[in-house]
Amino acid sequence: MRTDPMPTSTFGLLERVRTGDQQAFTELFRKYSPRLAVLVHYRMSPDLHARIEVDDILQETFLAATRQLAKFEYRNAGSFMSWLSRIADHVIVDAARHHGRRKRKPPEMVPLRSESNPAGAEAVDSVTPSRVFARKERVQRVLRKLDALPEDYRKVILLAKMAGLSTQEIAERLGRSKLNVAVLLHRAVQRLRELDAASESR
Repeated sequence: MRTDPMPTSTFGLLERVRTGDQQAFTELFRKYSPRLAVLVHYRMSPDLHARIEVDDILQETFLAATRQLAKFEYRNAGSFMSWLSRIADHVIVDAARHHGRRKRKPPEMVPLRSESNPAGAEAVDSVTPSRVFARKERVQRVLRKLDALPEDYRKVILLAKMAGLSTQEIAERLGRSKLNVAVLLHRAVQRLRELDAASESR
């Protein structure tokens, strides 16, 4: 017999969002935006980084997710993050194309509500500036550790821990065997823990 989902679990939050609960949408953003920000950071080109903020991509990704939520089918704990990462990829591609066409005029990625645009959408992350700053600091700490890893370690951690892909999906993406991916991921996580321990001992 299926029990009711916990209201703060991913599945529970998604069910609340489907009923129009804006607070649940904000909670989903807070829960997933740090991991998604790391993914987006590495998927954006240097040229795009110079023209647009990661947070702009995050806002657009979550707004697109709410518009497409009826198409999403929850399968497991990682399925929502995997789905978000695919949407983010499309948003990044669209942003790059937009900037390629209009390099001299910065586009409005997300028409958020402001004094000059009262009809715009409400910002997804409406928490206090200090809380937003704390989130960005956490993301920066993760980025510094990932930057210190060899590229193949960083890539497999991004796919497994950030994008939520299975070992089989990663193997297909990288053109490696499942065993090879499992060993690579184990070594990458071990190295990341060593970096964590080193930073804590300073």
